[in-house]
Amino acid sequence: MSPRPFRCRKISAEPKAAYFKPKGIPMCELEEVVLKPDELEALKLADLDDLHQVEAAEKMGISRQTFGNIIASAHKKIADAILNGKAVCINCDKHEILVERYKCAQCSHIWESVNPDTKPVCPNCANKNNISKEFIKNITAFNPGLCRKIKKGKE
Repeated sequence: MSPRPFRCRKISAEPKAAYFKPKGIPMCELEEVVLKPDELEALKLADLDDLHQVEAAEKMGISRQTFGNIIASAHKKIADAILNGKAVCINCDKHEILVERYKCAQCSHIWESVNPDTKPVCPNCANKNNISKEFIKNITAFNPGLCRKIKKGKE
């Protein structure tokens, strides 16, 4: 039996730093824990935004069970880094994600967003109506496998 196809995750968390490490220990002497972009997003939604797993899973476009697995993995990695004095690398690898691209019908301005939870408003003319949307790939975010849409040729 083959595993289920990978489902794209919506990621909006942009870390301000790529590494965290214990003070006073050179990086070359530290083990590293890699926090994936979806794990960072899960931490943001569950711990900073105080969302329940069902709500957070909906925002990421995944099932509640998958969200639970992701947040458990993230918590385990952070605990391991803190308790065992390891460095935390955030989003070390470049990946892909589906990003929403918007186009304003009024002024033809085009912009992108990875946070589709808010109603799009044109940053150029403040238009809220007649805004078209399409999904594109962004090379800097997360998609470790092919999405269901891509496999079905619906990209």
